[in-house]
Order: sequence, then C-alpha cells, then structure tokens
Amino acid sequence: MAAPEISFENTEKAFNAKGNQELKRSLWLFKLMGNPTLVKAFSKLIVFAIKIGIPVRLPVKATIFKQFCGGESLEESKDVVKKLSRSHIGSILDYSVEGKESEEDFNRTKDEILKIIKLAKDDRAIPYTSVKLTGIAPFDLLEKINFKKPLSKDEEKEYQSLKVRLAEICNNASLSNVPIYFDAEESYIQEAIDSLAEEMMEIHNTKTAIVLTTLQMYRWDRIDYLNKLIQKAKDKKFFIGIKLVRGAYMERENLRASQMGYKSPIQTSKENTDSDFDKAVDICLENVDLITLCAGTHNEASSMHLISKMKELNIPNDHPHVYFSQLFGMSDHITYNLADAGYNVTKYLPYGPVNSVMPYLIRRAEENTGIAGQMGRELRLIILEKNRRHDSKLLTAGK
Repeated sequence: MAAPEISFENTEKAFNAKGNQELKRSLWLFKLMGNPTLVKAFSKLIVFAIKIGIPVRLPVKATIFKQFCGGESLEESKDVVKKLSRSHIGSILDYSVEGKESEEDFNRTKDEILKIIKLAKDDRAIPYTSVKLTGIAPFDLLEKINFKKPLSKDEEKEYQSLKVRLAEICNNASLSNVPIYFDAEESYIQEAIDSLAEEMMEIHNTKTAIVLTTLQMYRWDRIDYLNKLIQKAKDKKFFIGIKLVRGAYMERENLRASQMGYKSPIQTSKENTDSDFDKAVDICLENVDLITLCAGTHNEASSMHLISKMKELNIPNDHPHVYFSQLFGMSDHITYNLADAGYNVTKYLPYGPVNSVMPYLIRRAEENTGIAGQMGRELRLIILEKNRRHDSKLLTAGK
C-alpha cells in the first residue's frame, strides 16, 4: 500500500491559526496535564471549590476551558466555529452539561440541541451535531432498560418522556438535513442506547444517514455488533452512520466488572483496540455507499491507515461519507494537516456554563494524562512550532 502524501509533523500548518500567546497557553497547560499528581490535585480542588461556593469561573474559563471549549453559550461559540471554518474545519457543537437529573434539565438540554440543529441547517461549518442520552434521560432509567428490568409507573412515564424528546430531536434533524450522532456511554447502558439509535435510524435513514451511532473500539464485541448492524440495515433498507472512537470509560468499566464478577467488556490490550479500530475502518469504507463514517481519533497511525485505505479503494479525499474528527484543543497537527490536504475534518466543540462543564473538563485532563505519549506528543509539537517561529523571526530580521 502506497504511503499517504501527508505529514502530521508540519507544525506551521498545525498551529497556523494560533497566535503566540495562544501557543504559550497551550504549552503551559499541556505541561501541567503531563503530571498525573497535579491533575488529580487540580480536579479535587476544583470540585471542592465549586461545592463550597468559591468562585473559580474566571480562572478556569481563561485557562483549561478556553483550551477545550467553544464558550459558555451557543452564541459565544460562534466565533470559534467561524475561526475553524476559515481553515476548512467543521464543528460538532455539543452542549456538554452533565450530571443533571430533572425533567427541567433534560428539556433544557433538548432545547439546546434543537437550537444547534437550527443553526447548523444553514451553516456548512456545522456539518452535524450530537446527543448524549444521559443528557436527556436519567442514567438509572437507561440502566434498567438496558437489562430489561420492569419499570415502575414513574419510570415508565420517564421512558415515554425520553422517547418524546428523542423523537423531537431526530425529527428536527431529519427535516433540517442535519446528521446527529448518538454518543457512546458505559457498556451497562449502551445496549439501551444502541436500541434507541437503531429505532431512529430505521425511521429517518431511508435516503441518507441522518441518525448515527458511536462505537467504542476498546470493547471486544464491537466488530461483531458492526457486522450485525450492517446486515440489519441491508435487510431493512436503511442507511447507517458510524463514529469510531477508542473509548472513554476504561477504568470505570474494568472496576465495575471486577466488583460484580463478570467478564470485562474492555479489550485485553491497546494493540487489540488499535487492530479492531482499523478493522472497523476497513469494514465501513468497504460499505461506503451504505455507511457514513466518522473516525474520531487522535492516533496518527489510525489516521494514516484510513488515508491509505481510502486511496486503495479510490475514495476521494472529500467523499461526503468519510470524516475525520478530533477534540477541540487537541491534536491540531492531525486536524489542520488533514484539512489542508482536502479531507473532511471536524472538531468536537463542547460548550456550556463553566461550572456545568467541569465534569467534561476534568475527564479531559485525566484521560489525557492516561493516554500513553499523548501529552509528550502535544508538547513536542508545540515546542517545535515555538522554535520554528523564533528561528523564522531571526532569519527575517537578518535579511
């Protein structure tokens, strides 16, 4: 297989949209996140400060929030969307308020998603959006549905409310032609999410993939699920959309499996996860007329594998059924170099009030600390660009 004509080492392209001050802030933050002890201490301190009412909004907003979030509101996030669009990068706007449990909160989240869909309808810079089921329904309810446990009258009412909210979101997405991804969550509620996603796919994906689902490839059963979903789509004649990610709940999943005495759903090694991720990419690309694929990855090797497979199958760089995606604030060396080479690329762009988004930010910091080599790679590339700019300035001054 011929090597792709793209380099993720081009820091000039990767950080072209960042000014010197932004670059310095990123350098400082990634240095901090490279220290697990500091990250854990920071996480506990912030949670405690919020709990007892110490104002932390302004310092958090000026640092880690600014790095990983678009803004506190949809309106505030529009500037980031425009900035990314200038580099031919789309945005996946996500209202990332977590840990809410009331009907009022669930309806507020639903209304925010409807606002995103309305905005995206006439804006090509927002090619699709997403919904997290625990943002519009109680976790405990999804867990009971997952294990097919009987529901109380109140829970049955909650379930019907969830279905009404979900139907409204998907109907709006369909009418506006704005694809919407269902985020993947813990394995012990994922079957319930899969079932709801498939139900919405059958209704709305008769002409193209409007409703899409997410597969966490650190689970050893996802290739089998993908193949079954493809067969179901062929039998029932609907299109499917797949976002591939590695996964975000590994420690929680392994701990629960150990405590409750069942086989962990998590792969036994990173190598197996990487292998299944690439297998899933191949399966999706080989069915590109049926499947819309979004590869949500910060892994250079997986990105190169996808590029090579596209070349092998003669799939154009800008094929409308193939997207790459990275988190806002991370892996710009992948995002910007892919966009420069003409691939469809998006940034996952969360937003919401600082205090409400803190669970996302803490998870981001802790996950990144745990990803082998992630912080070192980010730091190395930022330092390379900082040095390149310094040398370029000296060369210019010397002319």
